[in-house]
Amino acid sequence: MNRNTKRLRAAQVKQASAAAKVFKALSDESRVKIILMLSTGATNACDFMEELNISQPTLSHHLRILGEADLVCVQKDGKWRIYSLSESGRRVAAFLENG
Repeated sequence: MNRNTKRLRAAQVKQASAAAKVFKALSDESRVKIILMLSTGATNACDFMEELNISQPTLSHHLRILGEADLVCVQKDGKWRIYSLSESGRRVAAFLENG
């Protein structure tokens, strides 16, 4: 195997890993709902917990998985954390909305 082939395979492995994280993130209904909620604008954790009727630890788990998949961004605003979609998250939301 030559160097170019090795580099290509390494890139494919990296792509496969990233894709698997996205599919894992989208495999849960609550995480899909979070993506769709964020498609209407940035929000904080309280809005998610109220709308989805889930606990804070459960929400943190979902947001961590969405963040690891590079679908959600978080910004700190004092003691608050404001969540929004990343560029790839916006593409996923558009796909979900247009099916």
